[in-house]
Amino acid sequence: MSNPTAAMLVIGDEILSGRTQDTNTHHLAGELTKQGINLKEVRVISDDAVSIVAAVRKLSSIYMHVFTSGGIGPTHDDITADCIAEAFGSHIEIRDDARAILQTHYDAQKLPLNDARLRMARIPDKATLIDNPISKAPGFTIENVHVMAGVPSIFQAMLASVLPSLTGGQPLLSETYRVERGEGDIAAPLSALASAFPALSIGCYPFQQNGLYGANIVIRGSDAGILKEAMTRLRTEIPR
Repeated sequence: MSNPTAAMLVIGDEILSGRTQDTNTHHLAGELTKQGINLKEVRVISDDAVSIVAAVRKLSSIYMHVFTSGGIGPTHDDITADCIAEAFGSHIEIRDDARAILQTHYDAQKLPLNDARLRMARIPDKATLIDNPISKAPGFTIENVHVMAGVPSIFQAMLASVLPSLTGGQPLLSETYRVERGEGDIAAPLSALASAFPALSIGCYPFQQNGLYGANIVIRGSDAGILKEAMTRLRTEIPR
């Protein structure tokens, strides 16, 4: 049985403009690999409602899980929650459960729960809340879409709240083999290796260092025995 599949939707003009570097995808990929969930696609889109709705509908129809980051804060351009609600035909408003979390948090800081902060309590009716142990403003899950903040520390905390509820498959194992030879020299035996081990993912990542050409060959799979067999053949057919 194959592993569950997932996609990542990164939302935000600041990512596309280069002002902010996306690190959430890197973190998600690593955590899903350990969970045995295969991340198959990543999209980065702007703060455009039509684009967000269309992307959510498309990705959620293809993959078992969709993770989003960004656009659930208190400012006018935080439109993700509304777009997710529209994508699934769900009514959205300030929910009592989310409001209570925020009220407790801001009361403890002696800060008002003003209209801007209340925006973070706007949750689709059909959604379940995702715990946010850092800033308390919750994310949410609706159908197979997990909606989380863009701030990396908060995203990571929310993801840690979500992952235990997801059924994974076999964790992917990985082996790396470095050779100091050009891609043209190793392409043919690598192609033969990939044909001989269709259950494995075999990638070739070239490098140039101090005038030296080489490649890191990475083999990934969920069966340790098959992975070991492929690595043995790789070392024999492509010596360093």
